[in-house]
Amino acid sequence: MRRSIIYPLAVLLLALSSVSCLTGKRYGDLQDRSRHFMFERDDFKTENIALSMTNRELEAKIASLGKAAASADAEIASARDELRRAREEYNVLSRRYNDLEIAQETMIRGNVTETKKLLSELQSAQTDLKNRENLLRELEMNLDMKKASLDELTYELEKRNARLAELEKILDSQKSIVQDLKNKVSEALLGFENNGLTVSMRDGKVYVSLDEQLLFRSASWEIDANGRNALRRLAVVLERNPGIQITIEGHTDNVPYNPGSGQLRDNWDLSVKRATTVVRVLLEGTKIDPKRLTASGRSEFLPLDARNTADARQKNRRTEIVLTPDLTELYRLIDKY
Repeated sequence: MRRSIIYPLAVLLLALSSVSCLTGKRYGDLQDRSRHFMFERDDFKTENIALSMTNRELEAKIASLGKAAASADAEIASARDELRRAREEYNVLSRRYNDLEIAQETMIRGNVTETKKLLSELQSAQTDLKNRENLLRELEMNLDMKKASLDELTYELEKRNARLAELEKILDSQKSIVQDLKNKVSEALLGFENNGLTVSMRDGKVYVSLDEQLLFRSASWEIDANGRNALRRLAVVLERNPGIQITIEGHTDNVPYNPGSGQLRDNWDLSVKRATTVVRVLLEGTKIDPKRLTASGRSEFLPLDARNTADARQKNRRTEIVLTPDLTELYRLIDKY
């Protein structure tokens, strides 16, 4: 047992000695890669926010189209009532016109004054009838236009509903994938969960949070046997789910880091070093594609508990492994529209 501890320590000291010999250029390259990984993580978060905004905009547009369709229905109903009344008035005038024609024929040889009166009424009735016919045609044209407008609105609403349904289907599928992944991770880490390790879902991702005491000694980045066992169990699940992107975030408390040997400068260095150590353990003896992993350090600036107490500082000293499902299909649908 003592030999198994002394040997890794000797190897680590040798590796650290080699690291100290790296040139300034190599150190700068490492910093650039770290920044690149952090930018890439922020891009994922920005894309997730944009996706949520797009979904809300679609729902608002669909609600607006629904209101427009309802308004068009009301206008068509009103136009139909007006058309019905116009037809009734047209029928009344037609009957009156026929009565006047009959009366004219009866009175043609009678009183001349009465005949002229009848002719005047007949002409007035003809003019009124013509006006009513024009109004009737205009109402029919308006009704046809409103029907066409309603059909267009209905078609647009159906397209929006179909798009929203497809988006919701893919989102539900993504939620199902995330829930299934969480279940697999929880099952693999049975015995560790709630003993320095928690598994949760947030923002469509699975978070595996490991307390410092499960992985590292204070101010150290060496992982003990118990922590390695938990990470290897997690690696089995990650290896079987190649579509999952993996981000390892190191977090520290707000107590300034004491460099000691001078290999690390501050909490930033310590959080990054712990994240890269976890990456290496996950890759050991597995077929996980290294392109899927991102190591980043958050130092003390994303605490779980902002109080300046011993209990709060213990909560904040943690490593979080963030598992993100493949959103390619969702992005393809958004680009399509």
